[in-house]
Amino acid sequence: MKPIIGITVESKFEPENTRNRGMLSLGYNYAEEVAKAGGVPILIPPTADVEAVAEIIDGWLIPGGADIDASYWGEPNHEKSEPNDGSRVESELALWKQVSPDLPVLGICYGCQMINVALGGTLEQHVPDRVEHESHSGGTLQQYVLDPSSRAAQVLGTATPQGKSYHHQAVGRVAEGLRAVGHHEDGTIEVVEGTGKRWLVGVQWHPERTPEGDDTQNLLRSFIAAAAEFKAQRSS
Repeated sequence: MKPIIGITVESKFEPENTRNRGMLSLGYNYAEEVAKAGGVPILIPPTADVEAVAEIIDGWLIPGGADIDASYWGEPNHEKSEPNDGSRVESELALWKQVSPDLPVLGICYGCQMINVALGGTLEQHVPDRVEHESHSGGTLQQYVLDPSSRAAQVLGTATPQGKSYHHQAVGRVAEGLRAVGHHEDGTIEVVEGTGKRWLVGVQWHPERTPEGDDTQNLLRSFIAAAAEFKAQRSS
C-alpha cells in the first residue's frame, strides 16, 4: 500500500469572523507532487488530534507559509516579520513531539525553518539585512552548493541544485541534531539535514514549483520511498 503523507496547512484563525472563523490554505502543487511521487497526501489542520495523526502518517511534509514568531527562540520580531497567528506553529510543535523519531520529514521553505526551530535552533529574521539584496524573494531561480557527501546531495542527484526562492528569513543558528549542508553563494543556509539515520531534510527553496526538474523529482521520490519503508517497518 502507498504511504500516507501528512501535510500541515497554513492557518488564519479569526474567531471574530462569524461566517467561517478564518481560513486554511495549501498550494495545490504540494499535494499534487506527493501524489505523483507515489504517496497519498492528507491535509492536517491545526485542530487535528496530533496523537491520532501520528498513528496514521508514514511521512510528514511541512510546506511553506508565513513567518514563525521570534518569541519561540527568545527574540523580538523584526519589523519586516509577518508571523502567522500561532495556531499552525503550536500544532506542528505538538505533532513534532508526538511522531516517531524515525518518521521521514521533508521541510520546504517555512518547513525547513520549522524543523530547525522545533529542534531548538534560531532563524535569521530578515536576510536582506545581511546580504543587502532581495533576490531570495519573488521566485528568483537560484543555484545552490551542497556538501557532495551529504544525504541531500545524494537524494537530489546533484551537489548544485536549482530552485525558486520565495523567502526573506532563513535558518540562523543550526539546532543540535541538524547540520547545514547547502548554501547560496551569499552564505544563506539553503539545506539542512538530520545527523542521524532518520530521513530528515529541509530545503529553503520551493521544489514543488519546479516539478519538471530532475532534482525535484529525485527529492520527492526519495522522501516517498523513505515513507514507504517506514510504513513497512511499522506494519511488521
